[in-house]
Amino acid sequence: MSGSTLNGRPAGSESENDYENGMQAYATLNQFLQDDGWHPQPVEDRHAFHMFFRGNNGETHCFARVRIDLEQLMFYVAAPVKAPEATFGAVVEFLTRANYGLRIGNFEFDYSDGEIRYKSSLDFEKVSLSPQLIKNTIYPAVSTMDRYLPGIMSVMYGGKTAEEAINEIEGQ
Repeated sequence: MSGSTLNGRPAGSESENDYENGMQAYATLNQFLQDDGWHPQPVEDRHAFHMFFRGNNGETHCFARVRIDLEQLMFYVAAPVKAPEATFGAVVEFLTRANYGLRIGNFEFDYSDGEIRYKSSLDFEKVSLSPQLIKNTIYPAVSTMDRYLPGIMSVMYGGKTAEEAINEIEGQ
């Protein structure tokens, strides 16, 4: 595609200085995760970390990534188990019902393997990614997954319908 641009420059003309804010954000993310006790493990060939979070309802695997080129932070929280194929329909209905009304982030479902995750993200283009912004991205994600995890499990293994499980969690 001729004439493509990135940040107002022709594609392919990026320099290290173009990614300064993204690289600083990655360093800030690393420092925040260390200071906050997350024990982050770098992911090879990505500006990302994986770690675990133990909530009230189980332990989840987390993945934090900085897209240095786009100046974006993505944070994912994966449920501790994948949905059995026989429950895909009910799990997707549950996640759709859960997503309705969520203010920060959303649930995602991978039909190829049954993975369930929660995603929270932030575009920090042209601003510094601060520890507070990181906290405001990460903690809603882990708390939402932890809140809805019993419902996910009850739909997969407890014989509950998606509607019953959501009503128990959301108090309706």
